[in-house]
Amino acid sequence: MDIYRAAVRPLLFNQLQVDPEWAHLRSLSVLHWLDRHRSRPASQLLLQPLSQAFCRRDKRLQQALWGVDFPNPFGLAAGFDKDGLAAGVWENLGFGFAELGTVTLHPQPGNPQPRLFRLVEDEAVLNRMGFNNKGSAALATRLAGQNYNIPIGINLGKSKVTPLEEAAADYVGSFLKLRELGDYFVVNVSSPNTPGLRSLQDKTQLNLILEALQAQNQAQKPILVKIAPDLSWDAIADVLELATIHQLSGIIATNTTIRRDGLKTQIIPATQRPVTEEAGGLSGKPLRDRATAIIRFIWQETQGQLPIIGVGGIFTPEDAWQKITAGASLVQVYTGWIYEGPGMAARILTGLSHQLDTHGLTSISEAVGLFS
Repeated sequence: MDIYRAAVRPLLFNQLQVDPEWAHLRSLSVLHWLDRHRSRPASQLLLQPLSQAFCRRDKRLQQALWGVDFPNPFGLAAGFDKDGLAAGVWENLGFGFAELGTVTLHPQPGNPQPRLFRLVEDEAVLNRMGFNNKGSAALATRLAGQNYNIPIGINLGKSKVTPLEEAAADYVGSFLKLRELGDYFVVNVSSPNTPGLRSLQDKTQLNLILEALQAQNQAQKPILVKIAPDLSWDAIADVLELATIHQLSGIIATNTTIRRDGLKTQIIPATQRPVTEEAGGLSGKPLRDRATAIIRFIWQETQGQLPIIGVGGIFTPEDAWQKITAGASLVQVYTGWIYEGPGMAARILTGLSHQLDTHGLTSISEAVGLFS
C-alpha cells in the first residue's frame, strides 16, 4: 500500500487543509537539510533507504542527449526547487535529472500570498508565484564546487524589475553567472505570472534573447526554450524556426496554462473566489492532453530531429509513455509528484520498463516518437 496516497495526502489536502506553499517549504527544508549533510553518516542512514525505496535502475532507460548521460528519463520540473536547496537529494528520490529555478538575475520575493492553490477535484495546481527566488548569484554560490550524480538543468527567467526591452541582457546576466554549473539551460518565456513575459515568445523578441545567449555560449552548453500550451500552432512553428536558426538543443513542452475550461473546481476554497477570477498558471491533469498534442506536433514538424522534454499532466506510467511515444525524449513532473507522492518515480520507471518489454524494445530511445 502507498502510505502517502492512502493516508498522508488525504490528511494534508482534505482534513487539515494545510496551506500548499507552507507544505512545500517545509518539505523542501527537510530535503535541504539532507542535502547539506549528505556526506555525513547520519544523513546517509536516511538517504540510503530512500534510494532503495524510490530508485529503479534499468540500463534500458538510460540515454545520452547533448553529450549528457541521463540515467533515466524521469525528471523534476522547474519550480519545485528554485534555489537548488535539494539539488543533491533528487537522485535519491528516483529522478534521472532535476531542473532548478526558475532563477532570475535579481533576487525577488514573487507575488503576494496566497499564490499557490490545489484544485483537488481536478488533480491540478494553480500558481501565481511570480519567480520568487534568491537570484542567480546565490544559486551560483550554492552550486559551486558541488558534484551531482544526475544532470542538473537551470531554468532562466526575466527579473520583474527589468523592462521587457532589456530582457536579453537580463537572461544573459544569469547565464554568465551559471553557465559552468548547469548541464543544460532553459529560457523560460512562458510563465503567465510575470507581467509581459509571454510576449517574449514572439518571434522578434525571442530572437533577440536567443541571439544574445548563444553569443555568450562558447562552451556550447545545451540551451532549450520552454513554451506555453496556449500558443497557436503557427506560433509554435515560429519558435521551431528560431530553434533551427540559433541551433537550440531542444524544446520543453509545456509550461502552465491560463485556460480554465473543463474544470470541476468552481470556487477556490482559500479565497472563496471563482477559479475563473484567479490569476495564475494551471498545471496537472487538465494540461495532459494539450501538452501531449504539442509534443507530437513538434516531433512531426522537426521530423524528430529536435529533442523534446515533455511536461504536463503526468501522473501514471501510461501518461509518461504517451508523451515519450509522442516524441519526448525526457519527461518532467511537478504537480503529479505532489499528488502521487515520493513513490511516483518507482512506479513510473517500473511501468516504462514493462512497456519496453511489451513492445520488444531494447532502449527507451527506441520508444521516442514511436506513435507519432
